[in-house]
Amino acid sequence: MNRFQFVEDLSATYPVKRLCQLVEITRSSFYAWRAGAAARRARAAEDDVLAGRIRAVHEGDNTMGAPRITAELNDGAAPSERVNRKRVARVMRDNEIHGYQRKRRVRTTVPEPSGQVVPDLLKRDFTAEAPNQRYVGDITYLPLADGQNLYLATVIDCCSRRLAGWAVADHMRNELVEDALRSARLTRGRLTGSVFHSDHGSVYTSKAYAGLCKRLGVTQSMGAVGTSADNALAEAFNATLKREVLQDRAVFADEASCRREVFRWLVRYNNTRRHSYLGYIAPVAFEAELTAATLPIAA
Repeated sequence: MNRFQFVEDLSATYPVKRLCQLVEITRSSFYAWRAGAAARRARAAEDDVLAGRIRAVHEGDNTMGAPRITAELNDGAAPSERVNRKRVARVMRDNEIHGYQRKRRVRTTVPEPSGQVVPDLLKRDFTAEAPNQRYVGDITYLPLADGQNLYLATVIDCCSRRLAGWAVADHMRNELVEDALRSARLTRGRLTGSVFHSDHGSVYTSKAYAGLCKRLGVTQSMGAVGTSADNALAEAFNATLKREVLQDRAVFADEASCRREVFRWLVRYNNTRRHSYLGYIAPVAFEAELTAATLPIAA
């Protein structure tokens, strides 16, 4: 129990001086605490209102933690209505509202010693000055209840974190990563002059994939063998996807539901999911703001 509240509860029966000595607080501190009772009640009422607003956002997307919920609450709000992230985190903690968290490691990379040697052009620098300059990609497996898997290949823009291209299949053959890169080309219109960074999976080191990159004007880059940190952006994307889509489940019910749920999340990721790296703006909105900021000013 709060020591001040203890003194308050017993002050009608015992002397305040003695009670304060018992719990080792000064009488001046107790009386100051008592004088602030009205302000505390007002803050508690305001926190209750804020908790309701937080629950409304959280019910729409239970994967959101305090940073994204704060961004959602402040989006379009008047200056007097904006809330501090620390306060949102405290109210969430007090009301046991939590963003979903799940840790899982999955390995889908099959090293191919006979593959071509490709330098690491990123050196763990997953940034770019503009979209369509640097991409990272990876393959992750999507487990099904029948023991089978689907596989997702990604092409992620380092500047905007936008998922520019992706493909899902029931295999990890060359066509999977080739389809993902072609998807990115359709999104961007052209990939000429861009860099695509991956691990040393056999599909990425294959002659077929190297040929496709050459035809599209893409320069390949690869991290060290067996070092996930060299492709951390793609690894983090895969972990976030499965954490937020699967949540407490270990597997997807079937192939159809897997494709449907993953598709919905990928669309939400690009268009509405707020990204901490982008200042809590969705990738597509970030690219739109970046484009607007670089437009010439009319005379």
